[in-house]
Amino acid sequence: MENTKQIDQIMDKIDEGVKKVYQSENYQNYLKSMAKFHQYSLNNCLLIWMQKPDATMVQGYNAWKTKFNRTVKRGEKGIRIIIPIRRKQMYPVIIDNELVIDKEPVITGYKSASVFDISQTAGDDLPFYMHDILPGMVKDYDMFQEALLLVSPVPVVFEDIPSGAHGYYQPKEEQIVIQKDMSEVQTIKTMLHEIAHSLLHGPDKPQSQADASKREIQAESAAYAICSYYGIDTSEYSFPYIAGWQKEMNEEELKASLLAIRNTCVYIINTIDRVRNPMLADHSSTLSPYASHNRFTTK
Repeated sequence: MENTKQIDQIMDKIDEGVKKVYQSENYQNYLKSMAKFHQYSLNNCLLIWMQKPDATMVQGYNAWKTKFNRTVKRGEKGIRIIIPIRRKQMYPVIIDNELVIDKEPVITGYKSASVFDISQTAGDDLPFYMHDILPGMVKDYDMFQEALLLVSPVPVVFEDIPSGAHGYYQPKEEQIVIQKDMSEVQTIKTMLHEIAHSLLHGPDKPQSQADASKREIQAESAAYAICSYYGIDTSEYSFPYIAGWQKEMNEEELKASLLAIRNTCVYIINTIDRVRNPMLADHSSTLSPYASHNRFTTK
């Protein structure tokens, strides 16, 4: 009973967060937080952001101790999130005409748990490097571009665009066009924007019926969040752009939009990270069917 009450309180907090997040300053901060915690569900991203908006890396109490040799400082308050309860179910199933006992754990419910940000801990330094950039340039630019060409579901070409646009997505022609010879930051940001369009708004895609304002907000939000994750600051460009398209959404529309943005970010970030680290497990399932076509095509 107590656990159910606690979950209800957490869900109320999530609904409160959804209502607050679309204010311009809150929205920007939420996107930054979501990119940092892209491995968490939408609900847990909201919970982390609401309780500790400056969090950069969170782990459970024991994980900090056993994995990173760090301890939670005395008096620190945990960040409450929701985790599944998994139990092994001992029941018979038929496999290849044989009766066997299935011992795979299944989710039987949910409970609240505490995680702590790295700022709430002390101990060994973490062996992570910062994603630093130079003005107008992107660290590992060639790798970034290669990864984005791999993740795009349609071919990408680079050419002069007479209209002055930085790029555009053509659903009917199944193609993305990017203005060639732009700065590295602008090229990566524009590629992310148009690839987000193709992943979200192409034919039969989950947000294909969204109106123009939602499509532009979703695409630019995803581009901003992913750039933020890799230390590329596009806020001066992205947030005036988002504000120009911003309009009122009801709570359900906003939550669906945030979920679509998050899922797109997860997909793209995971692919970029796997290209950065070929030692990770086989990642062929994340690559676009157009991967072989997207090899820095220019016109």
